[in-house]
Amino acid sequence: MSPRPNRPLKCLPSTPTGPSLAQPAPTGTGGGAPKGFAEGVPTAVRPDQHMRDGRYPIAWLTISAPRGAVPTVTSACACGRNRFAAGHRKALALIADHTRHRDLCPLRTHQEGAAV
Repeated sequence: MSPRPNRPLKCLPSTPTGPSLAQPAPTGTGGGAPKGFAEGVPTAVRPDQHMRDGRYPIAWLTISAPRGAVPTVTSACACGRNRFAAGHRKALALIADHTRHRDLCPLRTHQEGAAV
């Protein structure tokens, strides 16, 4: 088999003779509001439309059970608890333990005499 002859490389066009930078678009006839804003429309920031009730998550249970694979469970809490389990029996046990921890977590239980 004989080697292929070298083909000439494509050349870049010569340097353009015109301006190299794009010219800015001409401005409007007035110096009013920026384009995109209607005249007389307030632009103040509106409050968050989602009403919050003071609750926030402190514990997370992540379950991964792909079809045909070993299920895994991770239980994490803001109090510092972080547990992991793999396999059917261990995963079910950790799910039950996570549920029990919800009732015993020091971040969720109120101490006697403390202001609520």
